[in-house]
Amino acid sequence: MALPTAFTDMFGVRHPIALAPMGGSAGGALTAAVSRGGGLGLLGSGTGDPDWLARELPVLAEEVAGRPWGIGFQAWAIDDGTIARALEHRPSAVMLSFGDPGPFAERVRGAGTALILQVTDLEEARRAVDLGADVIVAQGTEAGGHGARHGRSTLPFVPVVVDLAAPVPVLAAGGIADGRGVAAALALGAAGALLGTRFQATAEALVDPATAKALVEARAEDTERNRVLDIARGSRWPERYTARTLGHPFLDEWRGREDELAADAHAGQAYRDAVARGEIPALPRWAGEGVDLIEDLPSAADLVGSLAAQAEEALARAFGR
Repeated sequence: MALPTAFTDMFGVRHPIALAPMGGSAGGALTAAVSRGGGLGLLGSGTGDPDWLARELPVLAEEVAGRPWGIGFQAWAIDDGTIARALEHRPSAVMLSFGDPGPFAERVRGAGTALILQVTDLEEARRAVDLGADVIVAQGTEAGGHGARHGRSTLPFVPVVVDLAAPVPVLAAGGIADGRGVAAALALGAAGALLGTRFQATAEALVDPATAKALVEARAEDTERNRVLDIARGSRWPERYTARTLGHPFLDEWRGREDELAADAHAGQAYRDAVARGEIPALPRWAGEGVDLIEDLPSAADLVGSLAAQAEEALARAFGR
């Protein structure tokens, strides 16, 4: 069985499921596993670090078995050379998130590569349509990792973007962690769903065992959207994008005091020292509100099929089929 949509038709994939290109953790093995499972794997290269790509792209090439795949970048953190180097590897798609994708859109589409643009508000959605996006990802504030400081929840946001962007296919993102969420996305008019946190808790994800264990044990109320950890670790993320993470000692200490933290010359060093001593994780533990639904660490390839089967069952129950 399958759930054909405009998204599956566009990429020739079996299931309307895509891997969020999570910076660092969506490496070559995870990307390939999602594609082999019948979804669209998207490599999470973030800022386009050449050393990271040199390590992960060969893994992807070896394991993807000829299936479609793509690569994702943070638009605020890259330049034209980053896109040019990525296109040399002939991905099926390039996904751009967070920041203005305008400087890169023409080069991607001119290469015959599908342009996927993630949006977090209606202004970004209109911009994506104007730039000729082939697919638009509508990300709600439930999503793990970075997203809009003043965004909308997935449920009301997705259908508005679907209506605005038609006939461009839209993927729903944010808080989706099982097949019922995929079914809900389809019922809202989306052509599929893009999942991050659920795929971060898989055998192929580039996360340390302690983080994987924390995701399995976490609940939605353990997550919080904030800028504290970006400031503490000296990240250059734009202020308009906060990050949803699991709880953290530094967050407890500085919650609501972002300006004070940014002005404290010693705070960043204290953060780095705590990392070096092993008192806090080396990276924040990104997690969305769907984390309650994560109970195991399966193979990502198997997970894609399970999600699709659950979605079909949910739709059949809802519509009496």
